[in-house]
Amino acid sequence: MTFLEFLLLLLVLYYVGYVLLWILLDCNVALWYKSRFGVSLSSMRGQVVWITGASSGIGRALANSLAKHGVKLVLSARRAEQLEQVKEECLAAARGLLATKDVLVIPMDMLDVDEHKVHLNTVLNHFHRLDILVNNAGRSQRASWTEIEIKVDRELFELDVFSVVHLSRLVVRYFVEQNGGRGHIAATSSIAGFSPVPFSATYCAAKHALNAYLLSLKVEMRKLDISIFAPGPIATDFLQEAFTGSQGGKVGLSTANQKRMTAQRCGDLFAVALANKMDLTWCGLFPVNVLAYCARNPTLTKILAQFMTEKTLNKIREGKL
Repeated sequence: MTFLEFLLLLLVLYYVGYVLLWILLDCNVALWYKSRFGVSLSSMRGQVVWITGASSGIGRALANSLAKHGVKLVLSARRAEQLEQVKEECLAAARGLLATKDVLVIPMDMLDVDEHKVHLNTVLNHFHRLDILVNNAGRSQRASWTEIEIKVDRELFELDVFSVVHLSRLVVRYFVEQNGGRGHIAATSSIAGFSPVPFSATYCAAKHALNAYLLSLKVEMRKLDISIFAPGPIATDFLQEAFTGSQGGKVGLSTANQKRMTAQRCGDLFAVALANKMDLTWCGLFPVNVLAYCARNPTLTKILAQFMTEKTLNKIREGKL
């Protein structure tokens, strides 16, 4: 074997191994590596993390994961009663690392942007600092492209994009004034934010827009840490509240008995991404992770499109394949 042939063999083995990791792992390779060998979550002990949409699903799981390591929390969502339940869960998970005052509950409606500054002041008056804002609040969608009313497009963008941008701007200004621009803004995006899926056009567009807003912010402010966390199908109750194509409509379906990653596994991976200040990460059960990697490569995306119909993609997205 010549030296050139040996190099080619190594190259082939490298790519074969990498593809096998795509298949075997439930997140991108960099996130998996950091979960094993990266910065420990214990390094975040004492930091203050504000999580919106914390009353259920990914936000709730993330809060529990961070609480186990002594991270002080601000929990926000519309449902005050559920937030109190999450607070109790977090205090129990902390096993003495957190006192009652270390978990602050702030009921809030993300769409009420005039109150964002008031809520931020509440956080700062209580903790006298804020280290990370996690924009997790939002709603998904299930609707045919041609059936979506323009009012639904606007409502979804108001919640999933503009309210997030507004709150983030207030927090970034705080980081600039207090820390010289150092701070951490994170958001729950979606694999649909860089790999469009069928029957969720407005949602896909909103997540693309959110990603662009945050990446633009990173270009302007290099000292600021930006984390975009993009889950695939997760076992939460998000379909209950998901938009349809008609104004006021809700999907109202359960994700039970579907092939989806658990919310807690998702929350644990999100916590790793925060601790390691990772810019773009994603997670999902096979074959979602493979599709996410393919979506990052235009050539692979074109090849994949030749073999997968919209019905197949929808089955994968709904955890039915």
